[in-house]
Amino acid sequence: MSTHSASAVKITILVGTMTGTAQLVAQELELVWDDGETRVETLLMDKLDASVFEREGVFLVCTSTYGQGDVPDNAKAFYEDLRARRPDLSRVRYGVFGLGDRTYAETFNFGGKRFDELLRELGAQRIGERVQHDASSGVLPEEMAQEWGQGWLALAKEAIAVST
Repeated sequence: MSTHSASAVKITILVGTMTGTAQLVAQELELVWDDGETRVETLLMDKLDASVFEREGVFLVCTSTYGQGDVPDNAKAFYEDLRARRPDLSRVRYGVFGLGDRTYAETFNFGGKRFDELLRELGAQRIGERVQHDASSGVLPEEMAQEWGQGWLALAKEAIAVST
């Protein structure tokens, strides 16, 4: 066992997706972050409930927006469980990578926004800014994730250092 294992950062990526794009972003981030000192696990939101936040480490909500600014179908039960149970998430540190399309101006990136607002209401502390990828920008979300991922990982490591 290496001496670095004590300082290993654990990141759990929670994926809300309709078409699989958010999952592609999560896979890209796993590649960017998985350097031996950072352990990444990606979980689709389908089977999750509020207890997922009992895990160690930091969380990244990676979600698209669906319909009239809703969270994706696979994220609905998880989102509603958090709203109903209202767990105390004050020890939770998280980030949000939202996917959207600015052509739907009224509801642009609402999937990420809804999770962000709910987690903050429950006491969780966001690391960095909420990312709002725009599908009509011509930049692929996984390319944006690559660039953004390194900076966020540094912020996440700082947040963990402060809270331990």
